[in-house]
Amino acid sequence: MSVVGLDVGSQSCYIAVARAGGIETIANEFSDRCTPSVISFGPKNRTIGVAAKNQQITHANNTVSSFKRFHGRAFNDPFIQKEKENLSYDLVPMKNGGVGIKVMYMDEEHFFSVEQITAMLLTKLKETAENNLKKPVTDCVISVPSFFTDAERRSVLDAAQIVGLNCLRLMNDMTAVALNYGIYKQDLPNADEKPRVVVFVDMGHSSFQVSACAFIKGKLKVLGTAFDPFLGGKNFDEKLVEHFCAEFKTKYKLDAKSKIRALLRLHQECEKLKKLMSSNSTDLPLNIECFMNDKDVSGKMNRSQFEELCSELLQKIEIPLHSLMEQTQLKVEDVSAIEIVGGATRIPAVKERIAKFFGKDVSTTLNADEAVARGCALQCAILSPAFKVREFSVTDAVPFPISLVWNHDSEETEGVHEVFSRNHAAPFSKVLTFLRRGPFELEAFYSDPQGVPYPEAKIGRFVVQNVSAQRDGEKSRVKVKVRVNTHGIFTISTASMVEKVPTEEEDGSSVETDMECPNQRPAENSDMDANEKKVDQPPEAKKPKIKVVNVELPVEANLVWQLGRDLLNMYIETEGKMIMQDKLEKERNDAKNAVEECVYEFRDKLCGPYEKFICEQEHEKFLRLLTETEDWLYEEGEDQAKQAYIDKLEELMKMGTPVKVRFQEAEERPKVLEELGQRLQHYAKIAADFRGKDEKYNHIDESEMKKVEKSVNEVMEWMNNVMNAQAKRSLDQDPVVRTHEIRAKVKELNNVCEPVVTQPKPKIESPKLERTPNGPNTDKKEDLEGKANLGAEAPHQNGECHPNERGSANMDLD
Repeated sequence: MSVVGLDVGSQSCYIAVARAGGIETIANEFSDRCTPSVISFGPKNRTIGVAAKNQQITHANNTVSSFKRFHGRAFNDPFIQKEKENLSYDLVPMKNGGVGIKVMYMDEEHFFSVEQITAMLLTKLKETAENNLKKPVTDCVISVPSFFTDAERRSVLDAAQIVGLNCLRLMNDMTAVALNYGIYKQDLPNADEKPRVVVFVDMGHSSFQVSACAFIKGKLKVLGTAFDPFLGGKNFDEKLVEHFCAEFKTKYKLDAKSKIRALLRLHQECEKLKKLMSSNSTDLPLNIECFMNDKDVSGKMNRSQFEELCSELLQKIEIPLHSLMEQTQLKVEDVSAIEIVGGATRIPAVKERIAKFFGKDVSTTLNADEAVARGCALQCAILSPAFKVREFSVTDAVPFPISLVWNHDSEETEGVHEVFSRNHAAPFSKVLTFLRRGPFELEAFYSDPQGVPYPEAKIGRFVVQNVSAQRDGEKSRVKVKVRVNTHGIFTISTASMVEKVPTEEEDGSSVETDMECPNQRPAENSDMDANEKKVDQPPEAKKPKIKVVNVELPVEANLVWQLGRDLLNMYIETEGKMIMQDKLEKERNDAKNAVEECVYEFRDKLCGPYEKFICEQEHEKFLRLLTETEDWLYEEGEDQAKQAYIDKLEELMKMGTPVKVRFQEAEERPKVLEELGQRLQHYAKIAADFRGKDEKYNHIDESEMKKVEKSVNEVMEWMNNVMNAQAKRSLDQDPVVRTHEIRAKVKELNNVCEPVVTQPKPKIESPKLERTPNGPNTDKKEDLEGKANLGAEAPHQNGECHPNERGSANMDLD
C-alpha cells in the first residue's frame, strides 16, 4: 500500500513518500525533486512538468501554468477576469459556467476545465511516485491553501478522482507544515503543562499564509489562521518586470508587453535576478540576447533598489500577522518560535519584516520547499494501516465562520444560526433538532462574506426529505447532523426523524433508539430535549405503550460547485484516452530514436572496429542503406507510425547483426578457447600422474580414469579441428564455431572429468588411546603434545580423547 503526500503548488509541485526509513522527497525523471506545474499541448501528445516548462516560451499559447487558483470559480468571477489579462493562453467559459482553457491538441481545438488540467498534473505526479516506489499509487494526501473555500476544495477532489487517486485528506498547507515540525520534536510539554505556541509563516509563489499552533506531547491544535491570497513571490517578480519594461521602453524603444514571448523571457530573467539578490547586495546585471527585433537588452538592479521598488508589498506582510494575533488573543511573548517556509521567505526584506513584528529571530529548521509535501506524507502514513507512526493527533481550524438559514413553517419566522465559528476545531460534527410537519430546506453560507476571498458566500442548499407530522398531528422532531469533514468541507451528513410508534402492552416500557455517536455535542436548538419522555419514568397504567424510533431521512444537496456524475465520468474517460495517447506517442518516439541510434552506431563502427568484419561489397551496400535511412528519417520518415520505424530497424539489423556478431565472436573466441585449453591441460596432467602411479590419485579406479582420458582426447581433437577450420576463414566470414558452443564443450568436459578427479580418499579408522587405571594419562598427553605440537586439550572424562588428540596419537603410534 502506497503512502504519498502531494504538495500541488501554483508554480511547482513536490512529492513525498513514506518508506521504512522515514519520509523521503522523491525526484522526477530529470533527477529534480521539483516538478513545475506546467502542461504543454502538442499535435501528438501532452508534455507535463520540466519538459513542458522548457516549451513555455516557444509554445506560449498552448502551455498552461498558474491555474491552481481557478478551481471552483465561475468564468465571470472578477478574479478570473483580472488574471485573464496576464496569461499567455486563452480562458473561455464552460457550459456549466466554470473556467475553461482553450488549447490546440492533436491539431484540434479543445476546451479543458481546470479540474481536467489539474488531473493532468496529478497524472504526472502519480507516475513519478509509481516509478519511484515500483508499485501502484492510489491513496494520497493533497495540500490546499488554508483559505480555499468548499467550492475550491470540492473541485480539487474532483481532479483527484479523474485520475484515480483516493485522496484520504485535503490538508491545509500550514497544518501539514505544523505536523512535519511537531511529530519529530522530543521536548514538547506534557498534557498538564502549558502548550508550546509556534507561529508558521509561508510565503509561496502566489499567496501568503500564517498560522498559530499549540503543541503538547502527541498533539497539535491549530489556534488560528490568517492570509493574503494575493501576496506571493510572483508579485515581487511583477514589480521587477514592470520596472524593466519601462526601462527598455525608454532606453531601447521596445514595448515588451506587445509580444508574449518577450514578456515571458523577461519574467524568467526577473525571477532569476530576484533569487540572486537574496544572496547578493551588490549591483547585479540582467542581460537578454535577441530580446525583440534582434536587439539585445541589459539592465541592473541591487537589493536596496529592489526593496524600495517593493515597499508597498512589504508593508502588506504585517496585516495577516496582526490579524492572527488578534484572532487568537496571543501576545508576542506567548510565541516560542516563528518557523518560516516557502520560496519567497528567502527574500531578506520579508524575513526582516516578520522578525521585526515578533521581536525575535525567525527559524528556518524546516525545508522551505518540501515541508508541506513531507507533512502530507506523514498524515497519509498516520491514516494508512500499512505504517506504524508515533501517536500524534491533528486538530485543524475552520478558516471562515459558517451559518445555516432555514425556511419557516406558517407559524414560525425564518431562523439563522452560526453552526461553526471562525477557528472552530475541525473535523467536527454537531446535531441540530428541528420541529417540522413536512420537508424543509437548510441553506449554508459564510457568515462573513467580506473575509472570504471568494465572490459567492453561499455554500449550498440542503433539502431534508420525507418529513411528516406525528400520528397525533404534532410536529416531528428532526435531528440533522452537520459536519466539517477531514477535507475541511461543510456537509449535512445525516438527518433522522424521531417517530413515536404505539406498541402492544407486553412490548415493555417506552424506549428511544438513538443512532447518534455518544461523543457528539448536544443539539444547538433549545427545543431538542424539551418534549422528550424520560426513559426512567414508569408508564402510566392505562396509557398505551409508545416506542420511539429514529427514521433515517434522505438529504438532497445542491452545492455551489459540484461536477455532475455524468460530466465527471466523461472527464475520467477523456483523461484515460489522453494517457493512452501519450503512451503510444512515447513508444513511437522510442522506435524512431532506436532507428536513428542504429544509423549513427553502425556508421561510426563500420569505419572503425567493424571494418575488417565485412567484405568491401557489403560494406558499400550497408553504408548506402544507412544514408538512405537517415535521409528518410528527416524527410518522409519524420512523422510515421511506430511500425514503420520497427520495419526500418529490422532492415538495418538484418545487415548489421552478422557484422556485429563476427566482431563480438572474434573478441570473445580466443579467451574461451584459452579457457578450454587450460582445462584440457589440467585433466591431461592428472591422467599422466595417474599413469605414473602418483599417490594422490591411487584411490581412483582405472575404468573411471579411462573416461577422463577419452573425454580429454575427444575434446582436444574437436578443438584442434575447429581452430584449423577457423584459421582458414577470413574475418568477414561467419565463424566456424560460436563462443556459446565452446562454453558448452568446457561445461561438458567438466561434467565428465571433475567428479572423477575430485574423489575423496577413503578414511582409515585410527585406534583409540587406552585409559590408565588412575585416570587420564597426563604424562602421555604432554609427550604427545611435544611430538606432534598440536596443543591438544585434556582427554574427556568418558575416557575418549578430543579429536585433535586422537590425530596426534595416531601419528606417534605409527
